[in-house]
Amino acid sequence: MITGAAGRLGRLLTHGLRGGYAVRGIDRSGGRRSEVRRVDMTKPKRIESLFEGVDTVIDLAAMPSDRLPWLDVWANNLPATLNALEAARLAGVRRFVFASSNRVTGGYEREPPYAAIVAGAYDGLDPGDTRLIDVSWPVRPDGAYAIGKVVGEAAARYYSDEHGLSTICLRIGTVTGDGKPHAPRHFATLLTHDDLLRLVEAAVRAPEDVRHGVYYGVSRNTWRFWDIDDAARELGYEPQDDAERFRG
Repeated sequence: MITGAAGRLGRLLTHGLRGGYAVRGIDRSGGRRSEVRRVDMTKPKRIESLFEGVDTVIDLAAMPSDRLPWLDVWANNLPATLNALEAARLAGVRRFVFASSNRVTGGYEREPPYAAIVAGAYDGLDPGDTRLIDVSWPVRPDGAYAIGKVVGEAAARYYSDEHGLSTICLRIGTVTGDGKPHAPRHFATLLTHDDLLRLVEAAVRAPEDVRHGVYYGVSRNTWRFWDIDDAARELGYEPQDDAERFRG
């Protein structure tokens, strides 16, 4: 089950996963394809029955702008996430993959060396010497959208501890419409379409003993500043792309 299936990531994953899985999707906007059903995730009574018989939920349902005002996060993103978790619990879902965001630690990008990297100002910097941000660092959300994702990660941890639901939170990097970088920051944060599929498939297929985890999702970019070693070790995620191939 993919929530938010009519959005950019939802369309990419529905298409990419269809060959190996029975995929169905829900989205408040509906979709042109028959497997996407129009459902409002903020209304729990309308979604509980749809999760019956589902093995894995990939939860993408959210208004995705990092400039989203708090009222929209409160009215839409938070209830959509919490309702999806509760519906998954009630239906006996095996695994819940939550689309978190790299923005939960976006505050670090205001400081050196990350501020220079996101601006594309590489003079005096060596990518091999950059200290990588990993999931042990305290969260530093850079806006209301990111705060909503922090709450989602916390809720996923609770549902794992309290109810035994396997929850995997993916702090997804920058996914553009054509899979290419369009700003200096993207050369560090890009997650290509192929690597997105590799990441999500790794989360779906991760060993059963992964009961909860938080992982950055980014391609193997030369200038990336997020640590993905744990995603490789625990999920088997092996990105293949580097944004540098689009340079110039």
